[in-house]
Amino acid sequence: MHVFERWLQEGSIPNKLQNELKLISHTREEIEDRFYQYLSFGTGGMRGLLGAGTNRMNLYTIRRVAEGLAQQIIASGEVAMHRGVVIAYDTRHYSYDFALETAKTVGKHGIRVFLFKESRPTPELSFAMRQLNAFAGVVITASHNPAQYNGFKVYGEDGGQLPPDAADGIVQHMAAIEDLFTIQTADEEELLQNGMLTYILEDIDETYQECLLTLREDAEAIEANGKDMSIVYTPLHGSGLVPVTEGLRNFGFPTVHVVPEQAVQDSRFPTVVYPNPEEREAFELAIKLGKENGADLLLATDPDADRLGVAVKNPDGEYELLTGNQLGALLLHYLLMQKKRRATLPENGVVMKTIVTSEFGRAVAAKFEIPAINTLTGFKFIAKKIEEFEKSGEYEFLFGYEESYGFLIGTFVRDKDAVQAALLTAEMAAYYKSIGKSLYDGLMDLYDELGHYREALESLTLSGKNGQEKIAGIMEELRNNPPISITCVAVSAIEDYQAGTRRFGDGTIEKLTLPKADVLKFLLEDDSWVCVRPSGTEPKCKFYFGVRKDTAEEAEMSLRALSLDFMNRF
Repeated sequence: MHVFERWLQEGSIPNKLQNELKLISHTREEIEDRFYQYLSFGTGGMRGLLGAGTNRMNLYTIRRVAEGLAQQIIASGEVAMHRGVVIAYDTRHYSYDFALETAKTVGKHGIRVFLFKESRPTPELSFAMRQLNAFAGVVITASHNPAQYNGFKVYGEDGGQLPPDAADGIVQHMAAIEDLFTIQTADEEELLQNGMLTYILEDIDETYQECLLTLREDAEAIEANGKDMSIVYTPLHGSGLVPVTEGLRNFGFPTVHVVPEQAVQDSRFPTVVYPNPEEREAFELAIKLGKENGADLLLATDPDADRLGVAVKNPDGEYELLTGNQLGALLLHYLLMQKKRRATLPENGVVMKTIVTSEFGRAVAAKFEIPAINTLTGFKFIAKKIEEFEKSGEYEFLFGYEESYGFLIGTFVRDKDAVQAALLTAEMAAYYKSIGKSLYDGLMDLYDELGHYREALESLTLSGKNGQEKIAGIMEELRNNPPISITCVAVSAIEDYQAGTRRFGDGTIEKLTLPKADVLKFLLEDDSWVCVRPSGTEPKCKFYFGVRKDTAEEAEMSLRALSLDFMNRF
């Protein structure tokens, strides 16, 4: 029987999903898109459109991935089952429903479950796991995607997102499920009564806030300027409201203006097109409120509060958004400068960034004689390195970040943490204010000292089965016919992370030390670079560009030429 027919005849399906199925019953293309595959589970977990079908986020695909996770935990033994799973969720459509369904599916197998009573950020899920010594974690979120999406992210026992090998184990267990309508779930009340389900919130919130206070580097600057600083914050209808506002007050910043329209936890995200702090459109209401209050700093977090966007005043008095690369370099410089001043900079300190993140951070780290290590894209790889270095003692983690607005300072969390980054950004702004400067001034000073770095990202959105095939074709074409020059600048080396090789222009080959991934990076003779990778969470092929020049004008011209020349291929 065709899978679509099986769904159409299943009596347990809720009316909303049944109506969807009836509406598409005569549309072959729509049926194929919804049923040609199960929603894929990758190293970032599972993310997709809400709706009926195997290739959609719904009650049944949630049960399937939760059952796969449960079987993985069972295979790990009784200790793992007793340590259990922590589950958190953001403010999206069905986030709480999916979280509870996950708890009921996992709990049915005698696995302990700790479920947040209210929506909380993804980084607080990671924190709670480490506090409770849980074996696994789940957060229901689609990060900064539009409102019609949701997702399921899985965390390992270190509190970081699952690495590829562990994710493969869950996929194998999911593949063994022949009929997702036969997956059994427990009753919530029964789980509560037998102690298999525990709701958590206040104790975790309180301990998390205590740990956040340990990140303060310059209490004097906060004491001198914190009370006079005006900060605007928007959670973009998401889960960051409580931890960010409490954290700022605890840190020493009492004047926090929350954008009222976006403080409401609304799964429609009605005031924005995308709840994405990378976009200026998401800052429009914050900018308006900032101008009304003469705010020194504007902060925004995405729905699950793992990404932070920041806007600062430029010399014209207008608010300018910082890129993730710019904010990362600023935070890194501030952190290393303060630790050097206080003589707390360790000799074996290390900074981590992803392969698509600007080389600006490496230049900042080199200024303090601190090595910067590259990882694959995805914060799980930074988390894995933190764990590795803790065990070996080779390095002491100082800071990790990625260009997509993800930052980590304190290792009590093992994922990007917008709450941590928001507090340190406020402190950094207070420091610059104490020396008569703004964050914008601080960024310009860094550019003048280390060179003008500029970066860009282009994406091709290619949805559905045909889209996947086109993305695979792009990667194949670039491997078979790689460019020998871009904008008339010779390609000096090609890094193929799938093959695990770095091939130089003279034909010599080096082995790469990072895990294998479907990524290509082209290094140019003028220190510019291009990186191409299919997204792990969206139907996109992503193209990253980076340059370094002596002036801002040269850098911007070079970046435009680089991206235009390369994208013309597609």
